[in-house]
Amino acid sequence: MPGRFIVLEGGEGAGKTGAIAFLAAELTARGHRVVPTREPGGTPEGKALRALLLSENGLDWAPDAELLLMNADRVQHLERVVRPALQAGAIVISDRYAGSTIAYQGAGRGLGVERVIDLHREIQHDFWPDLTIVLDIPPEVGLARSRARLAGGGIDEGRFEGLDLDFHRRVRQSFLAQAAHMGRHAAVIDATLPPDAVQAAALAAVLRVLG
Repeated sequence: MPGRFIVLEGGEGAGKTGAIAFLAAELTARGHRVVPTREPGGTPEGKALRALLLSENGLDWAPDAELLLMNADRVQHLERVVRPALQAGAIVISDRYAGSTIAYQGAGRGLGVERVIDLHREIQHDFWPDLTIVLDIPPEVGLARSRARLAGGGIDEGRFEGLDLDFHRRVRQSFLAQAAHMGRHAAVIDATLPPDAVQAAALAAVLRVLG
């Protein structure tokens, strides 16, 4: 496709939202058309699913149901947002993609990484980003950041923040393992660094992909 698909991944509180806003502004200033988006929630249907999936006081989904709902969101996202933007030559920057499903449902929930990947190959036709940036942060640090953000903003999206530390440690290790497997298609950045250092490293990684 003419465009480029960039994804930011990482555990709770890693700073993906701020990094995406910075990247979008920098790339736009350099003359690129940029489409920031997120999963779940990049489409109207996805926003409805996001509320169902992330609400701390919401519904108690079984792991298999959670996996399928994440993929339902992704089907809509790819069909309605990502592919059309890439076909038009835009740079799509997504807050989460399949790597989060591999980490959270595959590793964290224990459904199995291969099972999640097989489902991705079947439903999303094995469509992967040009670059995945993993913002790596110890769960203890990230969870404290995320819980403070949610409480400060009155945001009811703390369902995963409520899970135990071992879950989030499995998620972190999955992200790092995925990045190692992807080689040049991935960049790992220490998200405990100051935000400007994290954002500069993310921009450098994107510019390498853009050539």
